[in-house]
Amino acid sequence: MDTVSEKPRTSTIHLARRVLASRPFRRLWLVTGLCSSADWLTVMTLAALAGKLAPNAIGMNFAFSGVLFANILPGLVFAPIGGLLADRFNRRVVMVIADVLRFGLLLSIVFVDEYWWVFAGTFLVQVAAIMWIPCKDAALPNLLRGPEQVESATQLGLVMTYGVSVAIGGGLFTFVTGIPAVFHVPQDMLGLRGFLKLCVVIAALLYLASAVSIATRLPELSQRVARVRPGGPAGPGFREMLRDGARYIRGNRVVRGLLIGMMGAFAAGGAVVGAAQPYALSLLGGQAAFGLLLLAIFVGLVAGLLGAPKLARRVPHARLFGLAIVLAGICLIPVALSPHLTVAMIAVTLVGACAGTAFLTGITIIGSKVEDAMRGRINAIYQSMLKVVVGCTVAVTPILITVIGKQRFSLWGHPLVVDGTRPVILGAGVVCAVIGVVAYRQMDAKSKSPGIADLVRVMSRRPAHTRGFLLVLEGETDGTRASRLVERLGVEFGDSLCAVDPAMDLARQHDVVSLVDLTGTRARALVAAAVHADSVERVTSALESGRIVVTRRFAELVPLASAAEDVDDLRELASWAADPAPDLVVLFDSASSASPASSDQHWQVGQMIAEIATYRADRHLVVDPEESPEDVADRVTAIVRAALARSA
Repeated sequence: MDTVSEKPRTSTIHLARRVLASRPFRRLWLVTGLCSSADWLTVMTLAALAGKLAPNAIGMNFAFSGVLFANILPGLVFAPIGGLLADRFNRRVVMVIADVLRFGLLLSIVFVDEYWWVFAGTFLVQVAAIMWIPCKDAALPNLLRGPEQVESATQLGLVMTYGVSVAIGGGLFTFVTGIPAVFHVPQDMLGLRGFLKLCVVIAALLYLASAVSIATRLPELSQRVARVRPGGPAGPGFREMLRDGARYIRGNRVVRGLLIGMMGAFAAGGAVVGAAQPYALSLLGGQAAFGLLLLAIFVGLVAGLLGAPKLARRVPHARLFGLAIVLAGICLIPVALSPHLTVAMIAVTLVGACAGTAFLTGITIIGSKVEDAMRGRINAIYQSMLKVVVGCTVAVTPILITVIGKQRFSLWGHPLVVDGTRPVILGAGVVCAVIGVVAYRQMDAKSKSPGIADLVRVMSRRPAHTRGFLLVLEGETDGTRASRLVERLGVEFGDSLCAVDPAMDLARQHDVVSLVDLTGTRARALVAAAVHADSVERVTSALESGRIVVTRRFAELVPLASAAEDVDDLRELASWAADPAPDLVVLFDSASSASPASSDQHWQVGQMIAEIATYRADRHLVVDPEESPEDVADRVTAIVRAALARSA
C-alpha cells in the first residue's frame, strides 16, 4: 500500500537522489560529465598548445584570448541553428554525430600541428557543441518522472558541468603535463609538445566515449512527448520552424517574460563584468580587491543555485524569476555607491545569489513549461542571448566608462571624486530592476498578489503557499468513507473547511459532450480540461484565503476516454488545465472505483489515478478497502495538520 509521509523529505540531497534513481537521466548525467570534462580539458590544452605553436610574441599573447574567442563565437552565430536541429531531427542521432565530429576535429589538431588550425579547429569543435547542447537540454525533461524534477535535474547538471567536470578536466591537464617534472622523464619523450597533444587525444577519446554511450545506452533520447507539427512527410522545414518559434514566443507570456527578463539580467551582468577591473581599482584595493570580488560573486552564484528550490517553495517559479532579477538590480545600487571593499563584497555576493536563482529558475521554467516540440529552440535562444548580450555589454562598458570619465562633486563641503564605473553600475542596476518588474508582470499577469507580498515571502521564512490546502478524494462511488472524512475534518478545522461538490461539473461535461456529439478521445479530453480549469478558478479564492478545500474527482486528473492508453498525455493535459495542483489526493481503492465516471460517458480514470499514485506517492494516499472510515479520517487529518503546521 502506498502511503503519504506526514513529513515528506524535500531536502536537496533527497530530491537529487530521487532524480538520479531514473536510469536514463543518470546515464545522461554521466555523459554530460564526459563531455564537460573534455570541454574544460580542451580549453586549457589548446590555449597552452597555441602558445607553444605561436610564431612570435604577439601570437603567444593572443593564444589564450584567441582560444576563448573561438569557443564563444559559434554560440553567437549558430546557436539558433542548434535549436532547430534539436526540434527537427532525432536528438540522439544529432548528439552522436556531434560527438564523433568533435572527436575527429580534435585529432586533426594533433596531426595538423599548425598555429592557425588550433583556432579553426576550436571554432569547428564548438559548432559541433552547438548541435549537441540544445538536444541534451531539450531531451532532459523527457527522461524524468515529472516536471517537478526538472529543477533538481538542472542543479545536478550545473554541479557536474561547473564543479565535478572542472576538477576532472583540470586534474587531467595538471597530471599529464606534470608527468615530465614529477617522474623526471624528458619533455620530448612523446615528441615535440607530446604531452600537450596527449591531453588533446584524451579529450577526443572522452567525446568518443560519449558518442558510444549515447548510441548504445540512451535510446530514450529519441523519444518525444509531443508530435512534430505537420509539414510534409519529413515534418516542417526550417523556415516554418522559425516562424512557429516566433509565434510561440509572441503568444506565450511566460516564455516572453522569461526572455525579456534574462535580456535585462544578462545586460546588467555584462556591465558589471566589464566594469569589474576598474571598479576594484577605484576601491583602492588593487588586483587583490578584483580577486575578492570575483570570489564573492562566485560564492553568491553557488548560494543562489542551491537556495533557489527552497525559495520556489515560497513563491512560484514564474514570480520568483522576476523577483530575483528585481533584487539583483536593487543590490547593484549599493555596489555602485559603496565606499569600502567590505560593503561591496556583501552586495556583490547578494547580486550573485540573485543571478544564480534567476538562472536556475529560468532553466527550470523552460524544462517544465515549454512544450517538447519547442524546447530546443527556446533553449537555443536562451543560451544565445547569454552570449550575445553579455558579450556586447562587456565590450561596450569600457567605452562608456571612458566617455563618462571621473566626475568631481562637493558633498557637504567635502570634495568627492567619482569614476565612470559607478554611474555605469548604477544604471545597470536600475535597468535590471525595471526589466525584472516587466518580466514579473508578463509571466504572472493573472496573479492578484502584489509583488511586494511575494518579495516579503522570499526574504522571510514564510511558506511557499499563501493558499490553504487542496484535498481531492477519488474513487468510491457511494461516498460513505468520503463523507465521514469530511465530517471529521469539519470537526478538526471548523470554519476553515470548504467542501466543493463536483456533481455540477460532471453534469456540465456530460451536457457539452452530448450537445455537440463529441466522439473523439481528444475532443472529450479537452472538454473535460476546460470544465476542470473553470472549477479550479472557482476554488482559487478559497485557497488563497487560507481555507482547506475538499472535493471529489476534481483536481490534478483530467479524464481521458478509455481509448487513451498513454498516461503521459493525461499528465500533460492535467498540468495545463490545473493550477494549483492538489496537495493531497486520497484514492479509495475498491472494486467499485475502478471506473468512477458514469457509464454513459465511458470515461475510465481509476486505473490511471492508481498509476500516477505509484510515482507521486508524496501526494497520493491509497486507502485500502478494508480500512475503517475512522482510521482513514485519522490518517488524513494528521497529514493535513502536519502540512499546515509546516506552512505556519
